[in-house]
Amino acid sequence: MRYDSYIICTSPRSGSTLLCRMLQEAGAGHPDSHFHTASLADWRREHGLRVEADLAEIVQAAKRTGSGDGDLFGMRLQRHSFEFFMRQLGLLNPECSSDVARIEAAFGRTLFVYLNRTDKLDQAISYVKAQQTGLWHRAPDGTEIERMAPPAEPEYDGVRLAQQRDTFAGMTAAWETWFSAQGIAPLRINYSDLSKDPSHEVNRILTALGRPTVEIVPSVARLADQVNRDWAQRFAAEGR
Repeated sequence: MRYDSYIICTSPRSGSTLLCRMLQEAGAGHPDSHFHTASLADWRREHGLRVEADLAEIVQAAKRTGSGDGDLFGMRLQRHSFEFFMRQLGLLNPECSSDVARIEAAFGRTLFVYLNRTDKLDQAISYVKAQQTGLWHRAPDGTEIERMAPPAEPEYDGVRLAQQRDTFAGMTAAWETWFSAQGIAPLRINYSDLSKDPSHEVNRILTALGRPTVEIVPSVARLADQVNRDWAQRFAAEGR
C-alpha cells in the first residue's frame, strides 16, 4: 500500500530529530514540526507567507516544505501542539466527521507512526538536562546541531524530574486514547530500538510506506552520559 504522507506522533526527547533526519536522507520527504506552535502567525512565518495568508495557503505551503523534492509529505506532530493543529484542520475541512478524515482531506492517505520512549524517567532527565544546559542535539563528531541557550552546568532537581516524568506519561496516555478513538493502528517505534539500530527502524517505516529501503549512517548522537545515570540513581534512591 502506497501512502501520500506520514505523521510521526511523538513527544519531546523521544528520538524524533534523529528519525526525521534519517527519513529525509532516505528521500522520504522533509519531516519536521511544520505546525509546531499554537499560532497561525508562527505558521505563516515558518513557511515564509504573507500575514494575510489564510489557513488553506498555510497548509499548502507546509505540504510543499514537508514533501521536499518528492511526492511524499512527512511531518512530526508533538503532543503539545496537537489540539490546536486538529482544531485548524476542523475549520479547514468542516465536512469531515473524524480527525483521521480531516488529516487525510488535507494530506492524502496517511501512515501514522508512533514514536514513544517507554522509560519516562529517562525521557524526563533528557528533557530537563537539555533545558538546563541549552544543548538539545549533537552530531556524532561532537558538533552541536541545536543549542537553545548559552552553556550551563546541569543541576539535579528531583521535583522537576517527577513533574516532567508525569507530563510525559500523560502525553503517552493521550496519544493512546486518540489512536483508540480514531481506530488507528500506528506503526510503533520505540526509542530504545531506534537508539540501538536506527537504520532498521527507518527501513520499517519506508517498507510500510511502500518505499525502497536504504542504508543510512545516523547524523545525530545520543547525549546521555554519566550525569543522566547519576540522576536516575539519585531519583530512585529518593523513592519518588
